[in-house]
Amino acid sequence: MPEIPDSRKALFLRQLIQVLAAAPEGLRSQEALSRLAATVTLSEYEKGQFPSGPQRFEQIVRLTSIVAVKAGWLAKTKGIWSITEEGRVALALHGDPEAFYRTGCALYAEWDRSRPEKTPANEIGNPDPEGGTSAEVASITFEKAEEQAWEEIGGYLRSMPPYEFQDLVADLLRAMGYHVSWVALPGKDDGIDILAWTDPLGTRPPRIKVQVKRQISTVSVDGLRSFLSVLGNDDVGLFVCTGGFTRDAEAAARTQENRKVTLIDLERLFDLWVEHYGKLSDTARQRLPLRPIYFLAPTT
Repeated sequence: MPEIPDSRKALFLRQLIQVLAAAPEGLRSQEALSRLAATVTLSEYEKGQFPSGPQRFEQIVRLTSIVAVKAGWLAKTKGIWSITEEGRVALALHGDPEAFYRTGCALYAEWDRSRPEKTPANEIGNPDPEGGTSAEVASITFEKAEEQAWEEIGGYLRSMPPYEFQDLVADLLRAMGYHVSWVALPGKDDGIDILAWTDPLGTRPPRIKVQVKRQISTVSVDGLRSFLSVLGNDDVGLFVCTGGFTRDAEAAARTQENRKVTLIDLERLFDLWVEHYGKLSDTARQRLPLRPIYFLAPTT
């Protein structure tokens, strides 16, 4: 089987980081791979597949991307790949792909040396038929499984009827120990979908006002300001949106002095749901039923 030369890995890695540099919000892994493939000419071998099924190009890029993750240049979160500030610096410093790759490999080796005692299966140098060490290939299998699970969960939440999604948020607040006093019915709600308190009688501030948006588009800073306008001095705002928030909106929320507001995107909502799953009612769990599957996670 032909070897993939380091020069090709270097080209793929730097081009991948270059693609992500043009997408400040990050890209879904498959979109990043698709955009990368459009910038390079693949050989027939690279277009082919490994015996177990994965396309060689995708597997090579995923394996090589481990270098960028451990170098601190690439972040992967629930299937979203994004460049870090360190990655931008490395991109500017190393215009030559092979110099870029060598620097990444050196940082990877530095990370590897700093790890606690490793088991033999985790050692670099155990070749696998799919182009990496056994630990690296296991890491990619884990990564793909995590991405697929998140794609299904994210799609499920994004397609949920708006008022059922609103009820899901109310259920989560109850599980977190808040006392939900009101959930908006279909119709005009004046920008508030849920009211909650820290005590059952609602006698102690703050009052928690929640706006819930089940939409694809991000909330802009103007959308955030519209929500802030309905918050009083003793209110705390929670803005939940499946489409997330623009960077300007996130910055505006962080720098608020007179109004307290927390932004919750889809990923954060899911993490909170998992964290408090044990305290959800049986009815609430049916809105987003989850079943954990445990297996030995790779350490690469």
